[in-house]
Amino acid sequence: MKRTTKAVFFDVDYTLIYPGPTFAAAGYRSFSERHGLSVDTARFDAAVAAASRELESDEDTSYRRELYVRYARRVIEEMGGSGSGIDACAQEIYEEWAVCRHFSLYDDVKPVLRQLHGSGLRLGLISNTHRCLTSFRDHFELETFIAGAVSSSDHGFMKPHPSIFEAALRELDVAAEEALMVGDSISHDVEGARRLGMRAVLLARSAQPAQWVEDVPVITSLRELPAFVVEGATEA
Repeated sequence: MKRTTKAVFFDVDYTLIYPGPTFAAAGYRSFSERHGLSVDTARFDAAVAAASRELESDEDTSYRRELYVRYARRVIEEMGGSGSGIDACAQEIYEEWAVCRHFSLYDDVKPVLRQLHGSGLRLGLISNTHRCLTSFRDHFELETFIAGAVSSSDHGFMKPHPSIFEAALRELDVAAEEALMVGDSISHDVEGARRLGMRAVLLARSAQPAQWVEDVPVITSLRELPAFVVEGATEA
């Protein structure tokens, strides 16, 4: 049978927006230099990969500022940075990540949100972030489309904890089986949503995912999303 989709929820970072040069290799060098640290920009990609594995493997889903500060510190360390300024540098990077002007909206976001909103769907955000999602909607002029948003820093738990999905469902007044989650993380977005009975779509913008989840569509652009949304999915 078919399930009717009434709401679509989106992850934010690397799903709707991407960081600019502030958080690229040269940006990390600038952060580091302000705190008296020396880093090798050639090691940036490997440093990010190493630090990201820490985020994925952490089993405590309560929102903790120190988790993301530790991520920034690990990137600096993997780039060769060390010294008394490293903690202050990591703190600054964490704070600046919440500033919307450092990010850009992917080109496919507004057209697809406009199409989904125009078809009568309720749209929401579920994000593991300390960024103010009201400011995010205003900055990128998405307030017309987005009906509700839940951030992990405000809620207290991060994806994939079920309570953050439940809070978002309540905000848009829909049941789990009527909702679809779209994001770039299998562990946070896809598996978290499916445990609650939501459908999910994995967005893999830059590369094929390292693993696959049975019955979960994979798209490379949000422009592919409406085909999986409007009429719902066929269930066995």
